[in-house]
Amino acid sequence: MKTRAAVLMEMGRPAPYANSRPLEILELDLEGPGPDEVLVEVKAAGLCHSDLSVMNGARPRPTPMALGHEAAGVVREVGPGVDDLAPGDHVVMIFVPACGHCVPCAEGRPALCEPAAAANTAGTLLSGARRLSRDGQAVSHHMGVAAFSTLTVVSRRSLVKVDPALPLEQAALFGCAVMTGVGAVVNTARVAAGSKVAVIGLGGVGLNSLLAALLVGAEQVVALDIVPSKLDLARQLGATDTVDARAEDAVDQVKDLTGGGVDFAFEMAGSVPALEHAYKITRRGGTTVTGGLAHPSKQLSIQQVSLVGEERTLKGSYIGSCVPSRDIPRYIGLFRRGRLPVDRLMSERVTFAELNAAFDRLASGETVRQVLVPA
Repeated sequence: MKTRAAVLMEMGRPAPYANSRPLEILELDLEGPGPDEVLVEVKAAGLCHSDLSVMNGARPRPTPMALGHEAAGVVREVGPGVDDLAPGDHVVMIFVPACGHCVPCAEGRPALCEPAAAANTAGTLLSGARRLSRDGQAVSHHMGVAAFSTLTVVSRRSLVKVDPALPLEQAALFGCAVMTGVGAVVNTARVAAGSKVAVIGLGGVGLNSLLAALLVGAEQVVALDIVPSKLDLARQLGATDTVDARAEDAVDQVKDLTGGGVDFAFEMAGSVPALEHAYKITRRGGTTVTGGLAHPSKQLSIQQVSLVGEERTLKGSYIGSCVPSRDIPRYIGLFRRGRLPVDRLMSERVTFAELNAAFDRLASGETVRQVLVPA
């Protein structure tokens, strides 16, 4: 069968992407689903910095590669062995297709699945297969999903079934931004009611962390970013305080506002300077969590004695330490009850033709969550 997809032919083309056009919209050949695989018609796919980091070479992946990893769609066909999904089911796609058997999976930490990490790095499905090709040349799958396409084949373990009453453009956000941002607060940090929280980096993930901090009853939520419009949005969503992260005294401002520092600081910008700020604004005995993906060459330098003498905690959070089959239905339930208004984070809807320019907007920080509608 055929599918139309946004394919990255090579990494590292310079911005503006509207001119260099790193993503080419191509017709690809798509094999049907193999064992434990599913054919999905993609209805909506969010644009995320994880896509951008492959485009600019910060996270090297094999090319050509069909990008996209945060998405929702409708099941069209199931492969052998799939007996719990059927054509017509609505699904959210998960970019770590947990095998269920490795040590992290056995420990209840599917975000760290070892076979999934190897498959994602290689650009294959969990089985090791590639179902996409063009003129006989294999095309890699981004994060086992390849969601910037009209049709895609994914592992059954990359899917969570959702209520068809939920609009798919909203459902797509739960595949990455919501899981990563909310999960960092709820699962990784386990923020307690009455805590003081700061979030640095107010993209789709950071703003979900802000919403989660409010959800769990944080007493004070300080939002930091370098884009004034995002600080305005943070205030509208309920942030108690906002600080321009470009200010020379940004750290001192947060400490003054919070009486010495926050209990939990979340760095969601994928920036070493942002993480340094997050660590500095965390109080003695507090926890700094990072969910941003910086370039592998970037190094963090901290004062080692502060970890001991101040009993600090510095933690990484990948996919919000989520168990997707458990957490996505929970987060959707909270959204539908009005307690997690993630729909307020949606920005523009874009088409294939607008995709390269949309990544310019993402790179500049002027947008929160754009959604590709492949039809």
